[in-house]
Amino acid sequence: MLLITALACSRKKDKFINRVWHDVTTKNNTLYNGRLAYDQGQEEIVKSYKDNFWEILPVERLTVSEDVRLPNEVLNENFDRAEEKAVKAIQKHSMLIDGRERNPKIDEAFLLLGKARYHEQRFIPALEAFNYILYKYPTSNTINHAKVWRAKTNMRLDNDQKAIDDLKKMIDEEFLDDEDYADATAMIAQAFINLKQPDSAITYINKAGVHTKNNEYKGRYYFIKGQLLNQLNYKDSANSAFTQVIDLNRSTSRAYLINAHMARARNFDYTGGANEVLLEELEKLEKNRENRPFLDRIYNQKAVYYSALDSTQLAIVNYNKSLRTNSDDTYLESLNYKALGDIQFDTKEYASAGAYYDSTLERMNVNSKKYRTLKKKRDNLDDVILYEAIAKVNDSILNVVAMTPSQKIAYYSKYTDSIKAIAIAKQEAAEVARIKSALPYETRYNPTAPTAVGGPNAEATFYFYNPTTVGFGKTSFKRTFGNRELQDNWRVSSITNPLSIEVAETTKEDTYDIEQDPLFDPQTYIDQLPTSVAAIDSLKKERNFSYYQLGVIYKEKFKEYDLAVDKLESLLQNNPEERLIVPSKYNLFKIYQLRGEEALAAQMKNSIINEHGESRYAKILQNPDRALEQDESSPVAIYNQLYLQFNKQQYELVIEQSDKMIAKFGSEEFNPKFELLKAQAIGRLRGLEPYKKALNYVALNYPQSPEGKRAQFIYQTAVPQLENNMFSQELDDQKNHKLVYTFSNFGDNQINELKETIQNILRELKYDKMKVSVDVYNEQQQLLVIHTKRNKLGAEGLAELLSIGKTENTKGADLSNWNRKKKYYPAITAPYFVIASPNYRILQIHKNMEKYTELEANQ
Repeated sequence: MLLITALACSRKKDKFINRVWHDVTTKNNTLYNGRLAYDQGQEEIVKSYKDNFWEILPVERLTVSEDVRLPNEVLNENFDRAEEKAVKAIQKHSMLIDGRERNPKIDEAFLLLGKARYHEQRFIPALEAFNYILYKYPTSNTINHAKVWRAKTNMRLDNDQKAIDDLKKMIDEEFLDDEDYADATAMIAQAFINLKQPDSAITYINKAGVHTKNNEYKGRYYFIKGQLLNQLNYKDSANSAFTQVIDLNRSTSRAYLINAHMARARNFDYTGGANEVLLEELEKLEKNRENRPFLDRIYNQKAVYYSALDSTQLAIVNYNKSLRTNSDDTYLESLNYKALGDIQFDTKEYASAGAYYDSTLERMNVNSKKYRTLKKKRDNLDDVILYEAIAKVNDSILNVVAMTPSQKIAYYSKYTDSIKAIAIAKQEAAEVARIKSALPYETRYNPTAPTAVGGPNAEATFYFYNPTTVGFGKTSFKRTFGNRELQDNWRVSSITNPLSIEVAETTKEDTYDIEQDPLFDPQTYIDQLPTSVAAIDSLKKERNFSYYQLGVIYKEKFKEYDLAVDKLESLLQNNPEERLIVPSKYNLFKIYQLRGEEALAAQMKNSIINEHGESRYAKILQNPDRALEQDESSPVAIYNQLYLQFNKQQYELVIEQSDKMIAKFGSEEFNPKFELLKAQAIGRLRGLEPYKKALNYVALNYPQSPEGKRAQFIYQTAVPQLENNMFSQELDDQKNHKLVYTFSNFGDNQINELKETIQNILRELKYDKMKVSVDVYNEQQQLLVIHTKRNKLGAEGLAELLSIGKTENTKGADLSNWNRKKKYYPAITAPYFVIASPNYRILQIHKNMEKYTELEANQ
């Protein structure tokens, strides 16, 4: 009995020793190393993570990548090592006996495994590890920690509500220490933030800040609290939260401290009368050496302060200071550039504003609403910058061209004298620098050195400082070696260059003479001025068109009526083209009305009606209240319907309906669309000259719309290519001729019947490649066109074949042998003409059919 008892005690002792050995091995080797690797991975995340203080901070610093990962691809080697050690600890040191784990450290290994997987962004496997702890180790001292991490993982998997429910249940049922409670409430706050419920998030993030003992976390939680209160527009409460961060001082991160100061400053009420207090606070922050990494934000906030007080110049200075800090905060840079752009925009410096807005857009999120809004504003500036530059340059040239010869000389002499003085100053400075470089070292760099250092009788400390000795050495060298180039192997006699000194002397003599430089001669610039009448007229036309465009842009886009009036009135005084006069007067009339200058508006209205009574503007002024039949259809639907009718060549209907829709809707958004469609229909129906007038109207009245720009582009590029109206007589052999029959527009039934007949004939004759179409020519005529794919002779042969027809006289014939299945077609006797495709295009563009038929008759 005693022996049995001793054996049992021995086994228990061995099991206890084995258990202790496993615990020590797990703690001090595998699991310990895994924890070290995990801690190193967390430190790397903290160092590399960059908080965006312009948005609500996340409770946990972790950047989740949405990129597809390759098999066995590792995001962080430390977390991968921690996972490896956790797995090794579980595999080698687990003591699962009778369904019960005997090693109390294995639950910690599973917790480390889940946390490592979580940071490697493998959330499903991490969730499995945490759930295993909750299932297998319900009495573990890490159970609450595992529940918090499971909730964090659920949030990463977008199961925010489940995370909230689990954590609330844990808080209600379990006794938690302060840190676990702070972690749980912080995660609940993050879940509410994800669910867009900031009011609920504020309650829990405040609890997390109160209970955590880690001042780093405390500062972060209070800062998030202030951001959430700001989001709900509770400025005073938000400032109190930011003050809590500031009160932590050096106990928390400097980033939270400075950004809390900045956030509180952004909430400052400038009407309260304590503006100096804010400025003193900002200047104190600026002078603190510890805040040097944050000077970009401090300067930006000082600029905002000065902008709020209308100290524009001081604001500009501080915005530029913020930019010169080379900040890595691109959003802050975009704010600085946009603020500077707005200042330039308000002062009507549109070119500078455009440059600042370009820099702003480069630093903004392309998919954001702010980007799209600013991009639209920037696009509106493109034309202003372009036309202002054209007007400035052309005005300058034309002003000089208009001067007398003596005035031109005086004008350019003033310019050349100024740049010549600068050049002379630079030349003199270069000469002084050259002389100084030739002086001895002591003279150049020791102001107190005696002037006799290099003199012939001076007591020199180094013989190269004595010019007599140096001169003697040069003479001796030349006598011995002759003229040598400065190069390797200079002693070799074959490289002796007896002309080297002569060349050097020649080069010396051929020096630059500033008096002979044409750059400083006024005549150089006078010779470059345009002299031909055509060139000067082109400059005037370009300048006048720029004035008109600027007037419309200032009026329509920026509501700068003074600038618009200045440009349009200047245009009318510069003898503009006829096409610019009436639109300019009409825009002036509208501006005078908007400014309440009724006398000037009436004067301009009378001028338009009396001097341009046939223009559309006069008709609009004479019938401003024309009533139209109401239509419940939307402009988009009507436009689409008109476009379909345009494709069906119903040009007259398109023109008529477009006029009605333009007068009905009066919308800047849709009117350009109807106007351009109408212009296209006019071109197809009435020819090139009416088309040019219609395009010009669209370009001048809607210059900022896409349709107006397209009309201007067509007018400047495509229309000149259509001006040729001469028919070519050398196309007879080309296989592109058309057989054309003419009909009245009132003969729709007749032309459609003939089209069907011809299509049947072509099908019978197996002429499958030939097509038949009905083309509108003008308001009175339409054309039936056979696209023969033949030369002129072949097309005329087809016309002759169709005019003969194919019939069979059955009178007296044996009807019993008559082939009733044989098809017959009637003769087509309508008048026709044959025309090549290029000539047909000219005919349709210029509507000059009579000229073509006359030309054909004379051949």
